[in-house]
Amino acid sequence: MSVSTTRNKQSLRGALAALSIVLFAGLAGCVVPVAPPPPGEPIGMAPPPPQAEFMGVAPVPGYIWIGGYWNWVGGRHVWVAGHWSAPRPGYYWEPSVWVHSGAGWHLRQGYWAPRR
Repeated sequence: MSVSTTRNKQSLRGALAALSIVLFAGLAGCVVPVAPPPPGEPIGMAPPPPQAEFMGVAPVPGYIWIGGYWNWVGGRHVWVAGHWSAPRPGYYWEPSVWVHSGAGWHLRQGYWAPRR
């Protein structure tokens, strides 16, 4: 076997290994809740107004835009950017929202809800 053939095979193996890692990492983020999590401790301050986001074009036809929201991290509101997502057959996206009650503000995280 020539040196160039060996190098080409090694390069191909390296590229395939890198692609496998990227695909696996992408799939690892595909787990989504299908029910709202229980509310956390109430927050004493309302979230700021939503930030304007640039959606751009869906990376794949049929993808849906999941808008960003304010999360509560380290004692302050932190913006979580929106992203494109593949639709889930039989489900629709219920966006994250802050709900005010007598005790303060609660974040209801977004989730995939079954269609009725």
